[in-house]
Amino acid sequence: MVREGEVEAVVPAAADRVLSGDRAIPDLCGSRLLKTPGDIKHALAKAAAALGFDAIAVASPVPAPAVQQGLAEFLAQGLHGDMDWMAARSERRGDPRILWPDVRAIVMLGVNYGPDHDPTVILASRERAAISVYAKGDDYHDVIKKRLKALARWLTAQAGGDAKVFVDTAAVMEKPLAAAAGLGWQGKHTNLVSREFGSWLFLGALFTTLELPSDPAETDHCGTCSACLDICPTAAFPAPYRLDSRRCISYLTIEHKGPIPRHLRSLMGNRIYGCDDCLAVCPWNKFAQQGREAKLAARAELKAPALAELARLDDAAFRKLFARSAIKRTGRDRFVRNVLIAIGNSRHSALAAYAESLLTDPSAIVRGAAVWALGRLVSKQALTALAAKYGTAERDASVREEWASEGIAA
Repeated sequence: MVREGEVEAVVPAAADRVLSGDRAIPDLCGSRLLKTPGDIKHALAKAAAALGFDAIAVASPVPAPAVQQGLAEFLAQGLHGDMDWMAARSERRGDPRILWPDVRAIVMLGVNYGPDHDPTVILASRERAAISVYAKGDDYHDVIKKRLKALARWLTAQAGGDAKVFVDTAAVMEKPLAAAAGLGWQGKHTNLVSREFGSWLFLGALFTTLELPSDPAETDHCGTCSACLDICPTAAFPAPYRLDSRRCISYLTIEHKGPIPRHLRSLMGNRIYGCDDCLAVCPWNKFAQQGREAKLAARAELKAPALAELARLDDAAFRKLFARSAIKRTGRDRFVRNVLIAIGNSRHSALAAYAESLLTDPSAIVRGAAVWALGRLVSKQALTALAAKYGTAERDASVREEWASEGIAA
């Protein structure tokens, strides 16, 4: 989940050979201009594969009524929480033709990021941080957008028309579009499931003014399985195919701006950025393969980082560590807030010193989380002493409320 950017037009390229980092699209067409929709679609698939895309299919820009109705109900019930941008652009989100009236076809592309390890194993190491698989490598927005731009330039050079590309940065509902194109189906956890790649596909969209034939939608293959619903630590699914973002750990650790609701904190365990539980448990992952893109693979320092080290990050250190990661979008304060919740859940009293050092942090959201963490790790007598030392000077109402919630008048 990230905030939206601006719609980005792609300027046609003059060259047949288009570069994207260390990849290039070979000359698939010679000197001829692609004309028939079938030829364009066939060559486009080859060009996408050359750029490292693992899946490609075409959807119609005409939205399904069920998708629009589902979005309206989701917003009406307030299930989007702090994500006000979803409601602000709901009409464009529900109908791609409002976003760009000239669009005639939507090419959906996927890059496999299947992990080389079971992402749930780290949950047992409570002094270590669990980071969602997608955020352990380079920022997928940057990696995929570069390739989408290269593909769009190639397409406009070879077949004409105009194109725009999107990677989770505008009012585009990638998952319903990918399902409509046949890349997979939206499972009961609302995420895309692929028969070939399981739960592990990054999605990007290429809007084009060219008329391309649509691919058939994929059938729902969830059957009677409810594994993804049953495993959710915070019971974030009020019903199959319906997510309450306000209870989702991915939302809480990434999008939620204030203190994390107290009744959900103990359920978060050591998950400090995102949550993979509902993805990892899906039976369709037995067909998944390890991702082949090195830039999206987990960096060694993010596979199982120590909570103690992460708690010591100031803003400069945070920016340096996560310079190439999607995690940088959350910002240091919210990230350390999450780390402190994990420290409180760790049951490791040795981590109390790191929480105590943050009782004087410039950020109120950090100080408040530090109070809660200490309330789980030290005795009431020790906590009372800390309140006398630090709490009496506290002026922020939310932090004073944290002390009060621990039964101490700061």
